[in-house]
Amino acid sequence: MSLFLGKIHYWLYNKIIWYEKIELDIIKWAQEEELPIGTWVQDINEKYGPPLGAEPLEQLIDTSNIHAWLQERIESAELRQAAIITQVLNRNVDYMKALTGIYKNQGKAAAEDYQGETSVPEDVFNALNDYILEGMPCDRVNEILSSDDNEFVWKSTICLHAPYWKKVEGDVNIFYELRETWVKAFVEELNHDFTYVRSVDNTHSISRKQKGR
Repeated sequence: MSLFLGKIHYWLYNKIIWYEKIELDIIKWAQEEELPIGTWVQDINEKYGPPLGAEPLEQLIDTSNIHAWLQERIESAELRQAAIITQVLNRNVDYMKALTGIYKNQGKAAAEDYQGETSVPEDVFNALNDYILEGMPCDRVNEILSSDDNEFVWKSTICLHAPYWKKVEGDVNIFYELRETWVKAFVEELNHDFTYVRSVDNTHSISRKQKGR
């Protein structure tokens, strides 16, 4: 079965797994807070499908329609996470602080997992795209604006996430706030010489820090 699969399919599967790790961390935290997370998760999984778990890709994927299977898994993961976060914040908006901490810690964990080169900002951007879930490769969400040894700048041309948050009656701005925390933690843990900034117009930059800062 693995003969039907290429590197890009494993690459995308790995991104989904990392996305699900945030979901699992939120569930664990919610259990410690004694929230009714078990009931929420059961309902959410019934609506949108359960997480992939730890099974190898070749034992899970429908090789007769690989693209559709991966797209469905992305949609499932996005909907579950949006629904869980919305349920948590509907219970208490002050839980946003804990959720931010979960995203920050997971961004750092992903950076620690990465083994590649990160000597220039574009390296860091490429590393980021090995972990962050932004639809299918064919969606081409990011447009590169500039790149040199000191700064890499790109713009998000479309938002793939809003429909998922709308479906669960949540606020996609919460997603972007949390993901910004994740990306900043990832970039600055991956290489302490760089920092990340997202502008209000959805322009993103990874920049080399000025000396002495």
